Order: sequence, then C-alpha cells, then structure tokens
Amino acid sequence: MVSVSDVRRWRQPTLDAAFQALGSRRDTLVGFDDELHGTKSPPGWSGPAAEAATKHHGELTERMRRLVAGISAVRRAVGEAADAVKAVQRALGDAEHMAGKHGFSIADDGKIFDVAHPRPTDETQIRERLFIRIELADRVEQVLRRANDIDADLAAVLERAALDRIDDGCGTSLNDASLAGQATGGLSTIGPPKGGSPDDNAGWWSSLSDAERAAMLKEHPDWLGNLDGLPAVVRDQANRAQLPVERAKLNEEVSRLEKEIHDIGQRMLRSSSERTDLSLAHQLAAARAKLAATQENVASLDAIDKTLSRGDRQLLVFDPSGARHKAAIASGNVDTAEHVTVFTPGLGTTVRGDMPAYDDHMNKLRDVAERASEREGKPTSVAAVTWIGYEAPQATLDELLNKNRSVMSDAAARSGAEKLTGFLNGVDASRTTDPHLTAIGHSYGSLTTGLALQKGTGVDDAVFFGSPGLGTSNLEDLKVRPGHSWVVEARGDPVAEFGTFGRDPDLLGAGLLSAKDVTLPDGRHLNASVGHASVEPKVGYLAPGTTSQYNMGLVSAGLHDLVQRDKPLGLGELFRQRARRGPY
Repeated sequence: MVSVSDVRRWRQPTLDAAFQALGSRRDTLVGFDDELHGTKSPPGWSGPAAEAATKHHGELTERMRRLVAGISAVRRAVGEAADAVKAVQRALGDAEHMAGKHGFSIADDGKIFDVAHPRPTDETQIRERLFIRIELADRVEQVLRRANDIDADLAAVLERAALDRIDDGCGTSLNDASLAGQATGGLSTIGPPKGGSPDDNAGWWSSLSDAERAAMLKEHPDWLGNLDGLPAVVRDQANRAQLPVERAKLNEEVSRLEKEIHDIGQRMLRSSSERTDLSLAHQLAAARAKLAATQENVASLDAIDKTLSRGDRQLLVFDPSGARHKAAIASGNVDTAEHVTVFTPGLGTTVRGDMPAYDDHMNKLRDVAERASEREGKPTSVAAVTWIGYEAPQATLDELLNKNRSVMSDAAARSGAEKLTGFLNGVDASRTTDPHLTAIGHSYGSLTTGLALQKGTGVDDAVFFGSPGLGTSNLEDLKVRPGHSWVVEARGDPVAEFGTFGRDPDLLGAGLLSAKDVTLPDGRHLNASVGHASVEPKVGYLAPGTTSQYNMGLVSAGLHDLVQRDKPLGLGELFRQRARRGPY
C-alpha cells in the first residue's frame, strides 16, 4: 500500500524523463519500418533457403512489432502517471498547507496530529477544529486512494510489457503496432467515492489531473453536477450539460403519454362494456396525471433556462429525481466570492413556479450587500444561492393529509436538511479559502435550515424569517457562533408567532432584526414588511427597499454593526406581555 511518505518521495521529473526517452526509442524503432520491409525475400526466390529467410523475417517483424507496442504502452502509462503524480502531490500539498495554517500536521502514515499551541478552550473553536481535522483526514484518504490506483495501474502495464503481453494489433506496419500498444497503456481514472462526504469529494477532485477532470466532465457529467464539495464552475458545467438530455427525455415522455391518452379515448368510444369503461377511465386518469407531472417538469426546465439566461449564474444543483425537479442557482461566483448566502424557501415552493422570482430577489439582496460594503469602504464580492434542493410541502389536500409530506410535519424538512447540510459543507470543502457563509431560511425553509445547522456546517451566520420554529428550543444546537443567529418577524405574520417546531425563534436568544419602517442615519427610508410572504411586492420579507431585505443584506456581507434591531411585538409577544402583566 502506498503511504503519504511514498507520495512525498515520488519524483514527477523522473517520470517525465522516462516518457521522453521512451518516445525517442519508439520513434527510432518505428523509423526502421521501411528497412524492415526492404529485407523481405525478393520476388521469385524460392526453395528451402527462401522459406527459412521468410520465416526468420516474419519472426523478426513480429518481435519488432511487439517491442514497439510494448514501448508505446509503457510510454503512455508513464506519461499519464507523471500527470497523475503531479495532481496527487498538488492535492497533498493543499492538504499540508491547510494543516499548517490551522495548527495540524500530517504524519507519514496519513494520521492527523494537532500541534497547535496553545490549544483553544472555547467550545466553538474546538468544534471548528474538529471539522478541520475531519476535512484533512478525508482529503488525505482520497490522496492515498488515488495514489494506490496510480501505482497499481502503472505496475499492471509494466508487468504486461515485461511478460510480452501487450497486444500489437492486426496492422502491418510498426506504426500500426505503436498505435495498438498505446491504446492499451492508459491508466484508469477512479470515480468519486461512493457515499463520500463533501470533503471526500473535494479531495477526490483535487487528486485528478486536468486531463482526467476534462474527461470526467465530458463522459460523466451526471456524476458531478450534484456532488457536494466540487467547485461551483464544475457543477455548473456538468448540470448545464444535463438539461438538454433531460428535456429530450421529457418531450419523448409527453409524446408517449399524449398518444396513450388518445388511444385510451378511442378504446372508450368503441367499448360497450361498463366494466371495461371503468377500467379505461382509471387508466385515462392515471395517464393524465402522469402527463401533468411531466409537463410540470418541462416547465421547471423552462424556469431554470429563464433564470440562467440572466447571466452571471451557476447551476449548482439539478436533480430530476422524485416527484418534482429540484435545483439550486447562484447569482455570482460561489468559487471566488468573499461572502456566500444560501436561501432555502418554504411551503408551496417549486422550481417551476418560484425559481425566477426568488433568484431575482436574491440577486437584489446580493446587490444590497455589495453596495453597503462599498459605502463602508470595504468593497467585497457576494454570491447568493437560491436553494430549492428539496421537495417543499405543497398546500394541496393530498400532501396535507400525508404525514411524510405535510407542512404540519417535519418529515420533509428533515429529508431536505440532509441535502442542505451536504450543500453547505460542500461550499467550504470546494474552496481552499472558506467564504463567509450565511444560511437564510423562510417559513418551512427556516425549519429545514435549522435542522441542517444542527448537523454541523460551515455556516458563519444564520437568518430565519417568518419561522415556525427551528426544530430545537436551544439556540446552541444550531452550532453557529454565539451572536451570529438572527430572526426577522414581520407585523401580521402568524406563522412566526407560535413556535410550531420548537420554541418561538425570537425567544431563543437570537439577534432580532427589524422589519419595520426605518429611516437610516444617512436619510434613506426603508419600508416595513407585512404578513408572511417572502417576495410579495413592496411588503414581502425580501422585497426591495424593505428594512428586512436591508438587514439580511448586511448580515450576508458581514456588516453586523449596521443592522437595524428590533423587539418582537407580534400577536404571540402581546399574549406573553399580557401574561407577565397579569389580568386587568
């Protein structure tokens, strides 16, 4: 087994030199092709000597062909090994840089040691260091996984060449033999780790050479698009490649269902049996339901295309599985932005119906954050992600009655939280420098966000607005630094009052951000948000020009000192004040 110390000792220049030398030898041998053909028995020569000469020439030609094939196979293997070793050592170097930056060291056997002095005593810092240590261990694991694959592949080619088992093909020239040997000398490229964490995925991707990455994107975009931990630009490219494939598939299904519906209708017209009519009616209803669902997914693709057409967008999730398409689209560059905000919406959300509007509002929030930073003399870059990566509950009778889908249950939120946790961790894992990461959630999406944060993420700030609860009654469960959890509650928002899923969030000790009319010190006036909606024109939580939107923009930019704070005065708080005062 290859160890970290082995990877450190590997010398890519030696492989490069061998690659060049093997190429020179191959070219020299292939250059003898004309001479080899010229030594064939001359026409008209016959007899035992001629037969012996012909046999000897054939044996010599075959030996030359197999030698050239072997050299070509080994040359290709050595060349690809050189590129792969460069990538693996680069990945190990990144891990070692991260280790040194945070007070860790990587031993020769791959174990991670904490060498920080003094050791932190703050619980939050201890938890963060644990996450870093886990990330380092996962990255080193992928380095060794790839290193062992390279070692085994190269050894296999060398062994086949040594045993003269390289196929020289069925051509007639030495060049043909060279091409045949070269075709068999390629190294394999291992796929992503099965069930890997975002750190595993990031470590795997960083261990691939540029050529291997390009091949992976071309041949397996379906592997990469939803793989948390990969760079946003890679996920975007892979997911965009899937869109036309999915559209063609859906259009074919629409045509098939339309024909099926037509055929069933014709059979019903011809039927004279009441029992047959009933059976056909059931089939017709089922086919129409499937057609409607398929057409909705076609409309989801239209919504995604419309959003991406705005430019400066990254398609970070495209998941056509399940009942409804799921997607996440970023405004801005998640790979390079200093601040990344991830928004999770709630009840009734679909890609088809909501992605363009939510993206527009998140883009405006991004603009608020960047402009506020410029006014403070701290210009920065922000990326804002609309994450519809789960199937949010819908306000339909069948979902309301389904305990696994109902908005009155946390089942859908828990399922969504699993995916959101990976996505949030993946943002940090995909980068060598972590951004300031903010998670914001509205309504049922705030429950999904709260449950995700309890699993441990790299989130630096969390904002919950119109929240029915966070799935806990203890703010520390969110694993966010003290003073970096925020709640926004608009006047007349009943959902935000009663703490359906855990205690009312505004009683947990989070910072309370204002959603009221506010005039800023520079004279700008901000409007109040009213009710529960997130994107309702003028009064929604995310509506442009509202105090709520302004506050969330400031948090997204890390400008905590500028936020407009508030005290909750909704219906639930009035009841609590009345209870504290006692009866009249």
